Amino acid sequence: MKWTFAAEPDPQIVKHLEQVLHIPYKIARLLAQRGIETYEQARKFFSPTWDDIYDPFLMKDMDKAVQRIRQAIYRKEKILIYGDYDVDGTTAVALLYSFLKERYPHLEFYIPDRNKEGYGISFRGVEYAVDNGFTLMIALDCGIKAVEQIRLAKEHGLDIIIGDHHTPGEVLPEAFAILNPKQKDDEYPYKELSGAGIAFKIVQALNQTEGRTIDKIIPYLDLLAVSIAADIVPITDENRTLMYFGLQQLNISPRPGLKVLMRSMKKKEWTVSDLVFVLAPRINSAGRMEHGKLAVKLLIETNERKAEELGRLIENNNRERRETDQNMTEEALRKIEKHINPDNYTTVVYDETWHKGVVGIVASRLIERYYRPTIVMTYSEKDNLWVGSARSIKNFDLYAVLDAIDEHIHQFGGHKFAAGLSVRPEKLEDFVAAFENKVREVLPGGLPEPEIIIDDELDLIDITPKFFRLLKRFAPFGPGNMKPVFMTRDLRDTGFARRVGRDQKHLKMNLIDGTTRAVYPAIAFGFGDLLPKIKTAGSFAAAYHIEENVWNNTVSLQLNIKDIRFDL
Repeated sequence: MKWTFAAEPDPQIVKHLEQVLHIPYKIARLLAQRGIETYEQARKFFSPTWDDIYDPFLMKDMDKAVQRIRQAIYRKEKILIYGDYDVDGTTAVALLYSFLKERYPHLEFYIPDRNKEGYGISFRGVEYAVDNGFTLMIALDCGIKAVEQIRLAKEHGLDIIIGDHHTPGEVLPEAFAILNPKQKDDEYPYKELSGAGIAFKIVQALNQTEGRTIDKIIPYLDLLAVSIAADIVPITDENRTLMYFGLQQLNISPRPGLKVLMRSMKKKEWTVSDLVFVLAPRINSAGRMEHGKLAVKLLIETNERKAEELGRLIENNNRERRETDQNMTEEALRKIEKHINPDNYTTVVYDETWHKGVVGIVASRLIERYYRPTIVMTYSEKDNLWVGSARSIKNFDLYAVLDAIDEHIHQFGGHKFAAGLSVRPEKLEDFVAAFENKVREVLPGGLPEPEIIIDDELDLIDITPKFFRLLKRFAPFGPGNMKPVFMTRDLRDTGFARRVGRDQKHLKMNLIDGTTRAVYPAIAFGFGDLLPKIKTAGSFAAAYHIEENVWNNTVSLQLNIKDIRFDL
């Protein structure tokens, strides 16, 4: 793995922060690396307040959207809340539905079937709304490219409000209102809201119009926190503030549906990582294995007993998802070893029997083993198409490559890191070859190495309880504010090193540095094979996170090793 040091911040800014905040130089340096330059920016970073939330009416068309929703309520029109089947879509639908349902009974939600309708506003969804007498549809986490579907809706007298955060195309749909801060002429000050973030801004605007204070909508922030984490949007600016308060709500008073999913993990405090790796996959499993509407039903349920029943169904879906994921990954790895040249710049694997709902997860797992752009596909007999998911590597624009070879693709959509696509059977071989050739063309210097960004170099003696207390205040961590990675050179094990874990794949060590002779315990997941070298090497360098370890009700600090090098 390649180690790259983060850019050196301006030392004058670091010194200024050190003085005005009365913090250690290395903490001030971390702040400056994250773009914090002033006392006020540091205040907002460490201690967000509700004043840091932007006025929703700064968003283009928000006034039109609120007016139309209030008009529909006044006229007793039927309103349909429409959203995608993933975590961002289902949490967005649950958030807005829960808020409106407290005020208005003539309300339903609609989640498209992943296999029968696919992503976004479907023609079937529009037809459902028209046939069932809905006159207003609010589409969340989708719709910004649904030009033809919205034209059909308009012809049938169905008004659609789009609440989307994806990048608009050249042609915008003729919706009644479009809420998307990424529109070219939208002056909303923050562009990186999630789909549920847009839903929350609608709720905030309606709440504001009713003359209510913002504390009335705090209960909806647990859903928003899950959305921000799951959709991997930057946790900066307004998202950081929303996540800060959302995690508080989630840890103190989560809604029944989330409480059911959280209970099995028995965690004292939930973090962004827990939402990404524990809660989000469970919520997602409904859309992957059965139907996304099951997730919404769980998230809007107010009765704890009914939530328990729905939670059991979700857990069953998640178990099935894990088994399917594991089996497909093993099959895919066998195909790669048997059929794909190890010198390839890409991985494309496909099988008629694979589950469509899991191809994206498998693609991500394959990148962990083979660090190159990856596509996993299965066959849709109904559509006579190979359909699948593509995943990228760091700093590589996957979308641009697919766009460049679109003559071989039936349909595709997504962004630079991930995409969905379909290919006609007769074009599959040509597509695989074109994908490989284009990636080679874009990467003339070869595939990049996996990279770890080092925030700073420490001596172990620098790691004090006070240092860690300040470090904890950098949370919530995520894109735009990743958990700091430190490195220390000239490390040795004290003789304690041993393999641990059921499969003996992990290392437990006590590390001492050659400079200060300070000692710290360390855990290195997946590094068990290095035990002989650790024991015999003169010294080594390690990149790591600093974290708390709780054992027998005793809390201590330990190093969570991310990589080890013997050449520094």
